[in-house]
Amino acid sequence: MRRVTSGLTNRQLAEELGVSTRTIDAHLRSVYAKLGVKSRSAATRYAIEHHLV
Repeated sequence: MRRVTSGLTNRQLAEELGVSTRTIDAHLRSVYAKLGVKSRSAATRYAIEHHLV
């Protein structure tokens, strides 16, 4: 979530972590489901409000 909240795109995250963009998509969908949100901005807001980043 630190990298997501910093504004990196999925492509940038994938390059930085050495994985495919599909892997990033899958992980983000999982994170969204666990947090009960539907978007990157909602996940970012949740992370900030709950002091996760």
